[in-house]
Amino acid sequence: MNLLHLMPLAARSAWNRRATLALTVLAIALSVCLLLGVERLRQGVKEGFTQSVSGADLVVGARGSPLQLMLYAVFHLGEATHNLGWPSVQALSAHPAVAWAIPLSLGDSHRGYPVLGTSQAYFDHFRHGDRQALRLAKGRAFRDGPDDLFSAVLGAEVAEALGYRLGDRLTLSHGSGEPGLAEHADKPFTVAGILARTGTPVDRAVHISLQGLEAIHLDWQGGAPIPGVSIPAQFARKFDLTPKSVTAVILGLESRAAVFSVQRYVNGYRDEPLMAVLPGVALAQLWEVVGVGEQALLAVSGLVVAVGLAGLVAVVLAGLNERRRELAILRSVGAGPLDILWLLTLEGLGLTLAGAALGVILLTGLGLAAGPWIAAHYGIVLAVAVPTAGEATLLGSVVAVGLLASLLPGWRAYRLSLADGLTPRI
Repeated sequence: MNLLHLMPLAARSAWNRRATLALTVLAIALSVCLLLGVERLRQGVKEGFTQSVSGADLVVGARGSPLQLMLYAVFHLGEATHNLGWPSVQALSAHPAVAWAIPLSLGDSHRGYPVLGTSQAYFDHFRHGDRQALRLAKGRAFRDGPDDLFSAVLGAEVAEALGYRLGDRLTLSHGSGEPGLAEHADKPFTVAGILARTGTPVDRAVHISLQGLEAIHLDWQGGAPIPGVSIPAQFARKFDLTPKSVTAVILGLESRAAVFSVQRYVNGYRDEPLMAVLPGVALAQLWEVVGVGEQALLAVSGLVVAVGLAGLVAVVLAGLNERRRELAILRSVGAGPLDILWLLTLEGLGLTLAGAALGVILLTGLGLAAGPWIAAHYGIVLAVAVPTAGEATLLGSVVAVGLLASLLPGWRAYRLSLADGLTPRI
């Protein structure tokens, strides 16, 4: 016999045992779906991580660790060691190569969520993901100036978790929101807008104006209220609310070609020690630090595939005792031991291919069904497309291992003698 004759024979033999083998195919399909899903999720998380801020050319802060600056300015994690002065922000904004500048000021909180002081430029120029602009689900963004001094725009997660609606009032806490810290209860803010979900740290922030941030600290000094001094909210507009310093500044340039010259200008700034960081480079370095778990997750899904293929071997081996008479009859009509080897190998390979194909179909269905929801809530875009080169490599590896695993029952059947299959067993 040759392989062309063995293939339909293997298919018919598998069809006769379809109920048992269908469970094996399903197990392989689920494991392949998990393996490819983890790979696709890994790529989506990595892209979402590195695109938490997109369209920005430089992030400027006080000189120190680039990773610490990105963690605090973009992800609102940790604490800033130093701020940069407002005159430096104005000088950077006035640089001829700078198209726009977004000042960011952090330090306060609301019920565990960070408060971000910024300007109207944040809503005009901040981008995330694939250069997507911020979009308001409800209400409006605040404007620079005294009219919106105590207006707040909430991230989607803040509004949903705390149950805020437009027009609700909230008070901010001084510092990170740890128990015992004082609140700015005398100057409440009103919810003016709620942002649509982005799947980025924007969802977990309360946004107020820089002037509003200055207003709530008018009667504070050194991180504590000034004894005997209280400035009511209605009088705050009479004071000069120009910020004294900010945490960081996001810069967009007129031309990407000027990024290194502006970076040199910032790093050599004479009035105070500053640092300019390329977001893409810093986030890639940060991913190398925090992305170790992705390899472990991929390894676990690989073990699941191995278990599925082990189940395939176990099912075929377990069925050999029932198929001894069938294999012996094939031997008696002219099939050689090598034909039996290839017959069982083709069966195992066919089951592996069927499981892999079904796994891809399952993953595509899950991507179509859950992809939009995952993108809206977590900012992870699961591409629904033909397998990428990396996914194709994983599929090829699964099929190759399935082929090798199928050789074991084939070799076991190869060693069975003709008389062993024809002799009645008592």
